[in-house]
Amino acid sequence: MRELDTVKLIFGLKVHYLRQQQGLSYQQLSDRTGLAISYLHNIEKGKKYPKADKILTLAKALNTDYNYLVSLEADKRLKPIIDLLHSDFLKIFPLELFGINMPKLVELLSATPDRVNAFISTVIKIVRNYHLQGEDFYKSALRSYQDLHDNYFKGLEQAVRQFKEEKKAPLSPPLTPQGLEKLLGGHYRIEVDREYLAADPALKEVRSFYSPGRRVLFLNTGLSSAQENFLLAKELGFQYLGLKERPYETRMAEVDSFDKLLNNFKASYFSVALLMDELEMIKDIEEMASWERWDGEKFLELLSRYDVTPEMLLQRLANILPRHFGIQDLFFLRFFTGPDMKKFEMTKEMHLSQLHNPHANQLDEHYCRRWVSIDVIRRLSALQDIKNRDQPIAGAQVSRYWGTPNAYFCISIAKTGHNNSQNSTSVTIGLLVNDKLRQLFRFLSDPKLPVKDVHTTCERCGISDCEARAAPPSVLHHTRVKEQIKETLEALEKEVWAK
Repeated sequence: MRELDTVKLIFGLKVHYLRQQQGLSYQQLSDRTGLAISYLHNIEKGKKYPKADKILTLAKALNTDYNYLVSLEADKRLKPIIDLLHSDFLKIFPLELFGINMPKLVELLSATPDRVNAFISTVIKIVRNYHLQGEDFYKSALRSYQDLHDNYFKGLEQAVRQFKEEKKAPLSPPLTPQGLEKLLGGHYRIEVDREYLAADPALKEVRSFYSPGRRVLFLNTGLSSAQENFLLAKELGFQYLGLKERPYETRMAEVDSFDKLLNNFKASYFSVALLMDELEMIKDIEEMASWERWDGEKFLELLSRYDVTPEMLLQRLANILPRHFGIQDLFFLRFFTGPDMKKFEMTKEMHLSQLHNPHANQLDEHYCRRWVSIDVIRRLSALQDIKNRDQPIAGAQVSRYWGTPNAYFCISIAKTGHNNSQNSTSVTIGLLVNDKLRQLFRFLSDPKLPVKDVHTTCERCGISDCEARAAPPSVLHHTRVKEQIKETLEALEKEVWAK
């Protein structure tokens, strides 16, 4: 938001507040000032900023002075809203993406300033105390944007279909790096270099980099064909969709623009949709729905059918299931752990329809070891030690969340790290178990399908016989102590009144 716009909004906010404090209608203020009602409306909405003589007239009518109206300061009741207008939050948060008009937002905030200001003050303190940055807001906004659209973007799906028709791209899976490279070169004159990045040790962690000046896509060595497929198809997405504000490296080193993050998401979505055809995926899910029993090895065959990574496969399920099968209550998680597997870090999460039970915990607590997300990583490590296996493995279970009525059918795939086989990652899609899900997947009625009681973290879990506990239930214990104190005091109060 421009500084001039902020000045207009603050001025309008003060006029609006003073008018309401004095119980003046627009007509009454118009009578006092000689200014048209429509003009006063535009002032309060931050659309107009009057000249000095009119400001003097307004100040007199509102029993204040000129300097107060034109300053960027305000009294205690308005200060939190003005602090919010000056904060990085409104400068970086993409309000327009959600159809929010800034003047309307200010109008809503100023309607009940006492309660709203207390809320705003709390938000600003949380942002400061937890060191939240623009990157945190951008990523949260993107996840909310995905949720708003049920993680399915019709325009991007149509763009993929048009691309296939226009560029005569192969229709049957799997697409190959050679075929995608040919499309890049033939239609966009972009060359692919697989040597430069590998020659520089400092660029070991960089999977790809696009040089717009040289029109070269640099790919590092050691990438699987599935990883190359994603990067090549993603570059096709950037080019075909005409996305100018974009990152040029695989992983954004600095998320300094929401538009850049959004365009990166669009190109990634395009890539996954290009590699995993929508209609083909629908058929695969329908076939999976007919299984009498869950078959992890058969599920993993989809990776080779489309030549994609585990994350791409589960992300595509998260596109197709809400749109075509009505399965909208779901989450996606990605975990990382080092060779000692002492700490499991959640590096990505997405929730559709609601905030589901498993979520990132920023309090340095221990994630539940009964999660299939963690279990498959441990099983993969054991297989590496015994059979020297480095291929992905899949697991599935129904997770019943302790203390809640919720259960989720979770599919998780674990694989070794890209540059370090001692590191491991897992990706998980969780689907809320309800009548609709039971009707879709027959194997949910299989008595052999693993079912486990789980929680978010060990510190908050009351499962007494947990064989996988990594830490005592300290937070739960503290909560119960407080509850006991409350119950004892209430009982004491009843005794006093009884006497």
